[in-house]
Amino acid sequence: MPLTANPTIRHFKDVADYKANFIQQQQIDRYLPGGKHFIDHDQIFADLAHATSLPKNDPQRVRDIIAKSRELNILLPEETAYMLQVDDPDLLNEMEHAALEIKRSVYDNRIVMFAPLYISNYCVNRCKYCGFRGDNPLEKRRMLTMDEVKQEIDVLAGKIGHKRLIAVYGEHPLTSTDYFAETIQTIYDHQVLSPKGTKVGIRRVNVNAAPLPVEDLRVLHQVGIGTFQVFQETYHRPTYERLHPADTVKGNYDWRTTCFHRCMEAGVDDVGLGVLFGLYDWQFEVMALIYHSRDLEKWFNIGPHTISFPRLEPASGTDVPEKSPYLINDAIFRRIVVTTRLSVPYTGLILTCRESPASRDAGINWGATQMDASSNIAIKGYSDFEKETMQEKHRQQFMLSDNRTLEQLITAFAKRGVITSFCTAGYRCGRTGGCIMDALKTGKEGKFCKINAVLTFREWLDDFASPEALRLCTPVIESELKEIEQEFPRFWPTVKEHYDRICRGERDLFF
Repeated sequence: MPLTANPTIRHFKDVADYKANFIQQQQIDRYLPGGKHFIDHDQIFADLAHATSLPKNDPQRVRDIIAKSRELNILLPEETAYMLQVDDPDLLNEMEHAALEIKRSVYDNRIVMFAPLYISNYCVNRCKYCGFRGDNPLEKRRMLTMDEVKQEIDVLAGKIGHKRLIAVYGEHPLTSTDYFAETIQTIYDHQVLSPKGTKVGIRRVNVNAAPLPVEDLRVLHQVGIGTFQVFQETYHRPTYERLHPADTVKGNYDWRTTCFHRCMEAGVDDVGLGVLFGLYDWQFEVMALIYHSRDLEKWFNIGPHTISFPRLEPASGTDVPEKSPYLINDAIFRRIVVTTRLSVPYTGLILTCRESPASRDAGINWGATQMDASSNIAIKGYSDFEKETMQEKHRQQFMLSDNRTLEQLITAFAKRGVITSFCTAGYRCGRTGGCIMDALKTGKEGKFCKINAVLTFREWLDDFASPEALRLCTPVIESELKEIEQEFPRFWPTVKEHYDRICRGERDLFF
């Protein structure tokens, strides 16, 4: 049965009403005291100018900054600005090596897998680079019914083996927060059988959506979302205003940039930042991400749980992704990810299927912690299409570059000794927000992550792996078990007991 409409959520009679009345100015002003924005353009340009005035590629300066990162200390903006200038190949290799060391000390030897689930592409905005924009006549509009949501989960959880999703919504009064809550609850409630006959389902739903007011975010917190993700697209205000018309909801720069402050206020204490690289100068955008992270730390003592690095990709009805003067190549992309890992060493870094297989394979050495796989971003794409024919330009927001299946990606990483994790325990054990930030900064969370990665990987192998995948992945899981026994002897008997129970067919055991 549909959820009862929540009385705390405002509803709108039509698109015009929504555009005129959705944004609540008082929820912006409280986080911009004195009208001063935490993304201070003059300061960012000054930081970058100062960095370029210093001797370039100074080995001692670079190594001193790397040493600070290795201690899991957040870099100062001026330190990040300097590292963005480094282009010496040997120093870049040192930075990359340190980024991987830091990632392993915080998150251990694992990569978390998830899938996007696009639920609606109705949108009131007119972003000039986006296939979903409301004035694109080529886009085929659709929003999923609850039965269709279940059909998507039948594939994602029952055939592929995903445990973690990010639900993606356009911005439109048709897809209200009530609709968000109902689709999320439907995902959680829908259990299916794996090919081996075990009961499986989605254990964590993260959300990528437009900024919401505090009251709506509280509703999503109550329904049990994981991370709330909003990509700023570009932090450069003049570019933002040029690409997002002023008469749209998304045209309000301040409403979007203060979204995560409202999340924290509402109890949604896991948030995900992101920039759409290619819209403006990449060095400015990285610096703005750092300033955004620092402002959240200032207000709430909690930084972002994740940072994503999407790049412009071809989309329906627009040539901006091909003609932007700010497009970045793979070498610059590497510098962006590595420098961000050094700058905020505790934060998860996400590389999506927008990237090529080569970039994502390399990204495991840059400090990446999460990737999606078997991804289909058409509305109802999983249940409508076979994987081999999944991309249809006018049904999705942009085109994908890495079309590998989950099993193909898992085995590719297994060959390199990396374990895939489907763990969602932290959310359900209350290790979110300030709690997980403290655990990440001290390296403690990696211990839980290592154990839960093994348990969830064993589940996936037993429920979904082909014989060849099982052969390739077994050495990895055996190696991880040996390390757990040696590193955590006090926990080992319980870990082994949980592991054996999973091998006998039990599911969802975690630390």
